[in-house]
Formats: sequence, structure tokens, C-alpha cells
Amino acid sequence: MRKTLTTIAILLAMTAPLSAETLDGQQTYDLLFKEGTLTPVSKDMALRYQREVSNSLKPDAAERDTGSIVLSFEEKAATMALLQFQQDGKKRGLGSFPASVGNPMIMYFYETVVRDMAEAAGGSPFYIRNRVKESLIRPTEPVVGEAEVNGETVSTQTVRLYPFANDPNRAQMKGFGDLELTVTMSEDVPGWYLSLEALAQGEGDTPVYHSEIDFTALEASE
Repeated sequence: MRKTLTTIAILLAMTAPLSAETLDGQQTYDLLFKEGTLTPVSKDMALRYQREVSNSLKPDAAERDTGSIVLSFEEKAATMALLQFQQDGKKRGLGSFPASVGNPMIMYFYETVVRDMAEAAGGSPFYIRNRVKESLIRPTEPVVGEAEVNGETVSTQTVRLYPFANDPNRAQMKGFGDLELTVTMSEDVPGWYLSLEALAQGEGDTPVYHSEIDFTALEASE
């Protein structure tokens, strides 16, 4: 029988959100790249995510990249996690990753943001990737909140990162200089990640770039 957990919405806290204690750079990294997050997931199940992208500089790329991402496990030893992109009945492999390390969705998230920014704003993907990597090891204050998943309220932690906040080249980044990366996590969500979001608002009412990956279901593997 198919088991489904649907992310309805990330709720605004009914009271003011609370910040957890400040994490140093290593603690921030360990929280974002938490190990063992796939261990509790049955290897005959799959995690489904939905990615929605808007990109005012590259509308065709946004259409190309909007679709479902399914994480499943290899059939034999189940030691590898497999990512697959699905769109309009078509499927494309995204790679395989050691399942024991953790959920590779966060690596996919950051790498796609780096690629999208390089495509849309220009500049070196190596430079962009290095700034993003640096942001992953900066001290942060995770925000404690709640989310509704399949009609149940779960506790969450949210980390926000700003890779180019003090970058001397931000004025040449076509709106990506204010890029905000938001990761919402929960012990009660299979695979740990509830939402991974990248937003470059720019100066207009419509964002220059927005990418959001939401957990949508725990389902029987095909």
C-alpha cells in the first residue's frame, strides 16, 4: 500500500519564531549535512520532492528544471541512494550517492543553484560555488518553528544563508547578490529536509530567481 506524506505548507509560527542557540561554522555544516538521515527510511520506499523554478533572466531554463525528483535505493545492497528527475513522463538519472552518509538532496540543491546562477548572471561557477561553500560554515542561529505535514504539525529548524552579502562583486550579479538560501529540516520528515529554497529578489516586485524543492511524499519504490 502506498504511504504518502504530503507537505501542505510551512506554517508561520503562531507566536514569534524562536532562535535556537547560535551554532558555530562546524555545527552549522553538521546540521545542514546531517549524517544518517536515510537510515530510518525503508529501502523499498522512495522519497519524492517537487522542484519549482522561476528565472526572469532564463525563463526556458526554469521550465526545463521544474519537475519531480525521486530518491530511491539501489535494488541489491541498498547502500546507494539514487536520484532521478521526472518531468512530463520522462525520467533522467541525476547520480548515485552513498546512502550511509546522508540525504544527497542538499548537494543537488546547492549545485543546481550554482549552475542556475552561472547560467543566468554569468560569472565563474567555481567562484560562485566557493562563495556558497563558505556560507555553509558560517555561524548561524537556526529558527525553530512548525510545519504541517499530512495534517500533522511537526517541529522544524530553519537555517538561512547569504553567500554574497559582503561580496565585492555583488553589484555585477544581476540581482543574485542578495541570494538567500533557506533550508527547513525536521526529525519528523523522512530524509530530514522539508524545504530547500533559493531566492534572489533583485530590485523589482518579481524575483529575479526562485527555486524551491519541497518534500511531498514517502511512497513505495517503483
